[in-house]
Amino acid sequence: MNKKHSLKTRLRALVIWQKLGYFPWRKPKEEKKRKHSGDFYKGAFNSIPFLNEDAKRTFSHLLLRPGYLIRDYVRGDHERYLAPLTALIIFYAFFGLVSAVVRPIYQQSQGVAMIETLGNVNEALENAELNSGQTSRTVSILKNTVTLLRKGLLYLNLDQYPDEVDTQQESSLAALEGTLRSQGIPLFLGQFFLLWLAMSIALRKYKQRMSACAAATAYILCQFSFFMLFALLFSFGKSADIGVLLMLLLLILDYHEWLGTPLRKSFWLAVKTGLWYAILFGVVIILIGGTAFLVAYSRN
Repeated sequence: MNKKHSLKTRLRALVIWQKLGYFPWRKPKEEKKRKHSGDFYKGAFNSIPFLNEDAKRTFSHLLLRPGYLIRDYVRGDHERYLAPLTALIIFYAFFGLVSAVVRPIYQQSQGVAMIETLGNVNEALENAELNSGQTSRTVSILKNTVTLLRKGLLYLNLDQYPDEVDTQQESSLAALEGTLRSQGIPLFLGQFFLLWLAMSIALRKYKQRMSACAAATAYILCQFSFFMLFALLFSFGKSADIGVLLMLLLLILDYHEWLGTPLRKSFWLAVKTGLWYAILFGVVIILIGGTAFLVAYSRN
């Protein structure tokens, strides 16, 4: 009975901590005045964003009470946590470092995968044209469109294609891209803006400001990256994919804690956010493809 009572007490304490972010019955720790060897490094890491107490608190709360952390930050509790953009850049830089160490061979970005796919499509179009024995204007336009898309993606990934660098300007661009990529800055940058817009549209009835949705988006992407890191480590570097279902479940939990909505309502909000994300992603692809197609058509 004592063990059961102790377990219930611990669970109730955990629920209280999740909602408040601290244990209200504990007194704040007093600084010890005695000197010891630990004074040698005391305060040395306070100025380093990913090693200070705010960073430790932010990452632990993101793992155990993500929605409540978003709620607290949106309500103005900024002093106890890392700023959302700072947390996003720091953690994705760390994720990029771990990914490069754990899977140095399987280091392929989405841009690189799309470049290779477009190259295969272009090759297939050329083979179809050779087999038919005649030059079709439609096939020619498609080839030019694919070529333009591939060239545009190459300019965004020149640091990973040194053989494509021919001029000094391209060399400088490749160096800049490599620096930014090594710091984790462009990682999931497109996903951030798309999720930000999708969330702003899905939550417009809740009168959430764009700044609040931006903060929530950054923290949610950090939360996703926790599980991506776990997937990367547990799969021994083979995959960092966590799947749409897990992301949906995490988003449901975040909405439930952040907005205080019932789980059923949170589910539909998460589905609505996902649908808007897919629509916005499709619009971006259509705009890019349409622009490339018009340019290729005008050249012919």
